Amino acid sequence: MRKMQPETNEPFDDDLDAQTRDFAEETAKNMFQEVSKASADDEMITLKKSEYEKLKRDLAEAQDRGLRALADLENYRARTNRLQAEERKYASMDLARAILPVWDNLNLALQIEEPEKNGAAVIDGVKMVCHEFLRVFASCGIEKINALHQPFDPNFHESVAFLQTDEFPPNTVVAELKTGFTLADRVVRATQVALATPKPENKAAEE
Repeated sequence: MRKMQPETNEPFDDDLDAQTRDFAEETAKNMFQEVSKASADDEMITLKKSEYEKLKRDLAEAQDRGLRALADLENYRARTNRLQAEERKYASMDLARAILPVWDNLNLALQIEEPEKNGAAVIDGVKMVCHEFLRVFASCGIEKINALHQPFDPNFHESVAFLQTDEFPPNTVVAELKTGFTLADRVVRATQVALATPKPENKAAEE
């Protein structure tokens, strides 16, 4: 059953959606209540056609503003998603630019003539590349984990071997097999280490 307009007894326009009609009914109801309270008796008060037309225009304007606000919100979301996608796509740009000098130094080391006769120069070139790598990593917040001669820490170290020795306490890192790094407070890769373990007792010598 279609709802009728106050006083005119005409159906609501189809272009008003359910929420708008509900809002119109609620507003009209509130107006009826306010007028009833001001009235000395309980006579039925109806809306004039001019009042209804004004209410209808106000509702249409409110609906238009709501639709425009929703459109602006969707445009904002689309623009934000596009910017975030671009940031993810080019997130490594700064790292790529910072690491280019390392590539240059590595190429210089490879261009050394007669490396078998210039071994010292090759070693120096490789050392230069390693130092440059550490400098670039540090500029990006990536730090080397210094594990050598430190007590074993499972948060930063990965034990892959044991070395029998009495020079260091048990579970002390005596060799770094693969360097680990951290980024801020997170471990990028744990350092693979060899740990000290006591030498077995020589029972024959004791006898």
